[in-house]
Amino acid sequence: MEADWWLGLLKIILINIVLSGDNAVVIAMACRNLKPQQQKKAIFWGTFGAVALRLVLTFAAVWLLKIPMVEAVGGLLLLYIAIKLLTGEEEEGPDKGNLSIGQAIRTIVIADVVMSLDNVVAVAGAAQGDWVLIGIGLAVSIPLIIWCSQLLTGLMKRFPIIVWLGAGLLGYTAGEMLEEDEWVHGLLDPVTAGYEVVIPAVTTLAVLACGRIAALRAQRRTGHERG
Repeated sequence: MEADWWLGLLKIILINIVLSGDNAVVIAMACRNLKPQQQKKAIFWGTFGAVALRLVLTFAAVWLLKIPMVEAVGGLLLLYIAIKLLTGEEEEGPDKGNLSIGQAIRTIVIADVVMSLDNVVAVAGAAQGDWVLIGIGLAVSIPLIIWCSQLLTGLMKRFPIIVWLGAGLLGYTAGEMLEEDEWVHGLLDPVTAGYEVVIPAVTTLAVLACGRIAALRAQRRTGHERG
């Protein structure tokens, strides 16, 4: 029995590591323009709040996922967040903090909860009803997410292309949520049958296109100011 408990804990930790990649991306994108000290606070409190809500969400996951269109709404919300993060960067410029520390924390928490709607089902399944296991597993995942977020934040400063890649990943994740929603899947299945990647591809391109349009507007505005 003890061996099974430790195996369950290992499963939950591994699930959180695998599923925390996109969470680290949205945290890094939301915090990349804050001052270094603010970044640390936003990453810590945003991650802490997100994980705490994810624990609560785990209790209600099975019930929540039975609500019609809940994943579709979550996908659209994540798509909006991805576009806002990218277009804000392009319109304001890389050296201007377009999100305050409070806004960054709210963005992190909302995005994490949205992206965790189906992820928590995997965690609950691995725990087999042991809520102590779930709590420990999520607690262990906090430093991992914080470390990944801090690493990505630094890389985004040095390599702006990572911002675009991160926004594209969030757009793709939003598309996957839309595709997995039972109502949306039933509606679009006659058109996309056998090509499930179509919706994530479209949402990814939509995010990148919005970012490109914002960048062009910023360039024109800068040209007018100089002229």
